[in-house]
Amino acid sequence: MQLKKENILLVDDDLNILELLQRHLKTWDYHTYKAVSVKEAVSILKDTHIDLLISDLKMPGIDGFELIKFASEHYPLMQKLVITGYPSIQDSLAVIKSGVVEYLTKPFTKSELEAAVSQAFSSLDKKAEARSTADKPNAYGDIIGSSEKINAVIEIIERVKNNKATIFIKGESGTGKELVARSIHYQGKFSRAPFIAVNCGGIPENLLEAELFGYMKGAFTGADTSRAGFFQAADGGTIFLDEIGNASLAVQSRLLRALQEKEVVRVGAQKSEKIDLRIIAATNSDLPEMIKKGTFREDLFYRLTVVEIEVPPLRERKEDIEKLVEKFLFKYGVEYKDRYIQLEPGVLAILNRYNWPGNIRELENVIQRAVIMCDRTVTVAALPDNLKYSIDFPEDSLVPLREMEKQYIEKVLRIMDNNKTKAAEILQITRKTLRERLNNGIK
Repeated sequence: MQLKKENILLVDDDLNILELLQRHLKTWDYHTYKAVSVKEAVSILKDTHIDLLISDLKMPGIDGFELIKFASEHYPLMQKLVITGYPSIQDSLAVIKSGVVEYLTKPFTKSELEAAVSQAFSSLDKKAEARSTADKPNAYGDIIGSSEKINAVIEIIERVKNNKATIFIKGESGTGKELVARSIHYQGKFSRAPFIAVNCGGIPENLLEAELFGYMKGAFTGADTSRAGFFQAADGGTIFLDEIGNASLAVQSRLLRALQEKEVVRVGAQKSEKIDLRIIAATNSDLPEMIKKGTFREDLFYRLTVVEIEVPPLRERKEDIEKLVEKFLFKYGVEYKDRYIQLEPGVLAILNRYNWPGNIRELENVIQRAVIMCDRTVTVAALPDNLKYSIDFPEDSLVPLREMEKQYIEKVLRIMDNNKTKAAEILQITRKTLRERLNNGIK
């Protein structure tokens, strides 16, 4: 039986309820994922495209309210349905304000569940229409932010997500180029097809060709069996080639053929294999400069850059820092502390002042470390010293060591009414040493 497009995530600490929900939903041809805790649910949401979240409210540790709030902010297009055995007016109002479509009370019938799920999916068009006239959201898939520059990136994604045009993503290291590539794939109509990410800089040059295109048995030493490559694995979906500037000229030649002819040849093979996929490439290298030096093919460059997306550095979208921090606080609070971690007043101002040369990756590392080092609140003391205010003294204000020594001895002598014996005791030197120091310029 062919599964429907919709993916449903079921979250409940009661395994019997999870099994019941999954059994019912499978009879209606939905594809389901299960989680017994908020922590496990967040992990699934991060790595899987989910169309509908069905969650219990009362669970040990972090409850379903926190999950609903998290999902509402990070995945605004995802539908949400609450099922609980502890109904109350307050609970109902809270979940409705969080954007939940339906609210079911245990025990419920199969027909009631079916009606609630159908209602959730039938409201997708209404929700999309309402969003088109509303303000820009704070999240688009895993892309967090509503700044002008990040909205410009999202607008391009919206235009390219449903076709297989070749896309080139450029930006500094740590800006989230892979997140952009994943959003292009998972926000579009090919989301159920494979997404294969390849770090061209992380594979030895002599192995990259075989890893990308596959190889035949006996093609080289160690090739004991024939094996498909990343291109064959991504057939029908998307392959993301990160750090494309690290590919050798030989690999570049094969990539050009794959783009032009829509086919690849395994290392050691004579026949080509047809492929149908979208290629997204990314780099933080200066490819035009590499073209001038002859280390990157100009014809490949133009094939890769049918559509270009430039991901802005974090210093150019500082208005997004607060939302990014909230995301990382929730992520690592759940992972390390099983609770939501807050910021001490003053911390956000310091984070906004810093220029973040390492971009989002550096920000995430700072928050991760701060969460580990704190209890319930991230304090200013938990931040690295390089983020905090420092005084840069000009060079001409620095005093030579000999002059500092002179000033200190003079001060001690004044306090001791020029009594050299007592001054020597305080300075912890002999009277003879003090006399020598005095003879070298101190009268």
